[in-house]
Amino acid sequence: HRRQRAPGQRVETLDAQDRRPSVTATLSLGRQVVVDLAAAEQDNMTVAMPSSPASFFHLLRWQVHSPLVRPLVVFTPKSLLRAKAATSPLSDFLDGHFRPAIGDTTVDPAGVERVLLCSGKVYYDLAAERERRGDTRTAILRVERLYPLPWRTLPAMVDAYPDSASIRWVQEEPANQGAWSFMALNLPGILGGRAIEGISRPSSSSPAVGSHHRHEEEQRAVIEAAFA
Repeated sequence: HRRQRAPGQRVETLDAQDRRPSVTATLSLGRQVVVDLAAAEQDNMTVAMPSSPASFFHLLRWQVHSPLVRPLVVFTPKSLLRAKAATSPLSDFLDGHFRPAIGDTTVDPAGVERVLLCSGKVYYDLAAERERRGDTRTAILRVERLYPLPWRTLPAMVDAYPDSASIRWVQEEPANQGAWSFMALNLPGILGGRAIEGISRPSSSSPAVGSHHRHEEEQRAVIEAAFA
């Protein structure tokens, strides 16, 4: 089903990456939220985790104007509302469009030894740690749309770095939750078979440990493992 539009009406669309078939997995993010991506196949829904206000704005704008009529599932951690780094200048709202993947322009691609792929809040933790270390060998790419995967734009971003660079998916959730199971199945296929390493908390039957101190310890361990 598609929305009807008047002759000459301009409608924002995403490219053919919306129709890329992919392996099915379960995506579990946050607390008690589970999305079975079997239901997302054949353009049935869009799943996104925008990392900035402007990205969220353009995502909603795309959803309104897109000729594709399908549900939009957006994961927005409450902590991003309090994160001082998670801001966007006014110009980012006035110009541009929704980008399913956001590249890294802060490092020289030729000198990159590791590429960190992530989504949502953990990006700011990784960026802060990279700045603290003075690390110029790590690129951080944001996957703003988890389904459908940006199979056109993301591979081009990764290809800009040396073949010897390691590729890691970093998430805050336990290994058996979050997007890792889905990414482990699908990322190698769109990245030319390159190996992908998952960085996360240990597998758990619960989405939270119930202790703020232990949560901070585990979060620190995830960030350190990403740069190890």
